[in-house]
Amino acid sequence: MTPSTPRILLAGGGSAGHVSPLLATAAQISRRTPGAEVLVLGTREGLEADLVPAAGYELATIEKVPFPRRPDAAALRFPRRFAATLREVRSLLREREIDVVAGFGGYVCPPAYLAAAAQRTPLVVHEANRRPGLANRLGSRRAAAVLTAFEGSSLRGARRIGMPMREGIAHLDRAAHREAAVTGFGLDPDRPVLLATGGSLGAQRLNAAVSAAAEQIVASGAQILHVTGRGKAEGLTERPGYRVVEYVSAMEDAYAAADLALTRSGAGTVSELTAVGLPAVLVPLPIGNGEQALNGQEVVAAGGALMVDDAELDAARLQQLVIPLLGDPERRAAMAASARAFGITDAAEVMADLVTGVARRA
Repeated sequence: MTPSTPRILLAGGGSAGHVSPLLATAAQISRRTPGAEVLVLGTREGLEADLVPAAGYELATIEKVPFPRRPDAAALRFPRRFAATLREVRSLLREREIDVVAGFGGYVCPPAYLAAAAQRTPLVVHEANRRPGLANRLGSRRAAAVLTAFEGSSLRGARRIGMPMREGIAHLDRAAHREAAVTGFGLDPDRPVLLATGGSLGAQRLNAAVSAAAEQIVASGAQILHVTGRGKAEGLTERPGYRVVEYVSAMEDAYAAADLALTRSGAGTVSELTAVGLPAVLVPLPIGNGEQALNGQEVVAAGGALMVDDAELDAARLQQLVIPLLGDPERRAAMAASARAFGITDAAEVMADLVTGVARRA
């Protein structure tokens, strides 16, 4: 092997929050280091099972072995199952002569991190959330580099580079693409557009509030692009100014069409909104360890977004929040500038260069 052909294992999966930055990094590694060999470690159950092969990358799968949360039968089986996955990953690192492991979080990362330690393979960790997960807390202890999407991480030695994302989003010129995007969704370029989305899986609270408030929002002179999530559009009726779709494969089109967004505040969503400079009303998912509220805090403090508790969001509260904003282009412009100042657009490139650099030094 020559220094120009590093062998890289990218580990992560389960949710879009892990798979999307992984694939964005893989794409930049392939573009910037054409000779690099990229292998992805995931599971058969996660989104990576479909998305990684579709993107043209080889996927190696291991069993999904969550850390036990309570003393039950699964906890008794855990040591044996985890040891088996660890042996699999160690064999994979040896057989493929991996030069560096880069982890993005998820169930596959603990065995990947421990296998890398056992094989003395360099490790790079990227943490998407301000409050890190268990896997990346484990990996960061011996990582050659710990990179984050947000400031304020508790991981030792962490450096913010932003969230790796697809070029189509990271380098989107919303103004240049707005008219074509709006008309592409069957809406009117002369009226402001609210993009409402709970992500690919949808968000019932957001969907219900938007559906109930749609008539009043449209009557105010605005329009709605409502991305409900797969299988979540049943019972919602389109009307002039209210466009309902289950899924958008190229979210840059939705971002270009929008003048204001109503979304959850997952790390990927917040990073994308700020990268494209789209003002937003954020509704953190009220489960987990509170990371969604933390993810949105800084952009809210910077003036690029508003935040409302999930329990408070209903049709009346939604109208109160979005109708004044949709009718105030100057305030939206100021919010857009604040969001854009917080956003980072070159994280995938930075991550790719750092990972390949560590591989070459190895």
